[in-house]
Formats: sequence, C-alpha cells, structure tokens
Amino acid sequence: MRKKVFMLTIGQAPREDVAPIIDKSLGSEIELIQSGVLDDLSNEEIHAKFTSAARASSKYLLTTHLHDGTSVVMDREQLEPMLQTKIDQAEQAGFTTIWLLCTGEFPNLRAHQSVLLEPDKIITPLVKLIIGAKKLGVVVPLKEQLHTITPKFEQAGIDPVYVAASPYTDGDSRFKAAGEKLKAEKVDYILMDCMGYNEEKRSIIETVTGKPTILSNELMAKVVSEFA
Repeated sequence: MRKKVFMLTIGQAPREDVAPIIDKSLGSEIELIQSGVLDDLSNEEIHAKFTSAARASSKYLLTTHLHDGTSVVMDREQLEPMLQTKIDQAEQAGFTTIWLLCTGEFPNLRAHQSVLLEPDKIITPLVKLIIGAKKLGVVVPLKEQLHTITPKFEQAGIDPVYVAASPYTDGDSRFKAAGEKLKAEKVDYILMDCMGYNEEKRSIIETVTGKPTILSNELMAKVVSEFA
C-alpha cells in the first residue's frame, strides 16, 4: 500500500505548477493528497477577503498561485487560522504526515498527533549545515518580504544576499536581473525560498550565476519522502 501524505498549500489545490517536481522527488511509493486553504472560495471571495487595505497594514505578506493563472498576496494573520482548520481536519481524517507547502513562518500552527512538516523550520537550518560559512543568495517572490524573512536566516546564523522575483508575476528578464545581482555579490549557493519556483526559473538563475541553486519544493519533497 502506498503511503499517503497530506500536502497543504496556502492557495488552491492541486498545485499543477509544481506537482511534477514534487512527484519526481517523492517517488512512486508515496501518494500525495493535496488540499488548499482557498479551495472553497471563488476568486471574487478570495480578493474580497484579502484586500489591498489588509495587505497595506500587514506585518507579514505571502503570495500564492490561483487556478486561473493569477496570484494573490495575503496577510499571514488572516491566513494562519485557516491553515490550522485544515490541519485539524487532516488529522481527523487520519493523515499522519502533513506537509505545509509554504516556506513562510507560521509560529502558531500545531498538530496534535500527526507529523507536521513546516519548511521554514527545516530548510534554513539544513542549508546552514550544508554550506557552513559560504555565502548564500536567497530569492523571494515579493520585495515586501525582504525585511520579514531576515529573522529566520539570522537565527540559523546566515546573512544572505536577498533578491525578489515572483514565480507568479515576473518574467524571465526579472529572474535574469536577480541572477546578475547575485553574481555580482559573489554568492556561493542560492536558495529559491518559495514553493512556487520551478525548474525553468531555477535554470535561469543557475545559468546566470553559475552557482548551485536549490529549489525549496524539491528539497522538501526529498525530506518528506524519508519521513512519510
């Protein structure tokens, strides 16, 4: 029998934009059950809930992909209770492994019996163990995130070079520019710190910089495959 993993996205499921990367890394022994916080909402309801006014006052912004090809920017405080409800439902349904498909920090999320795999608690320390004192470049989707993600890297003892390029709204030219900045800063490794980045975007960064570039979704899928 295939092992089941409940993958929870902060947007809409299924995540067909990144599923091929994840499926390849998970292997055939694991069945991925996808669910999204926004699954039960129409696009009109989503944009009515996550308004520009809420974003303007937000201390921590996140962005995600929608089925129609657009994206939405959301406030973490609004999102976190919705995620917790989905986690509770997954536990009640009998899932023992729950994977949060987001690299953002959610300090209040809890699972009672299940293993809750939160990328922000796994990826940053793991990268630090691997690169040591080498210089890290970090790609994030939103320029507004550049000041909010600093603490999680500081806690791991990393002082990265940050650039912003969205997997949802930016074209190749923006990624090339991000790569050029990282190249000029002479980074040794690059982390693409969002679950929405794909192999195409990684290839652009890696080609420009000539440096190893880590996809967060691929790295987490490999971790999940060992713990499921």
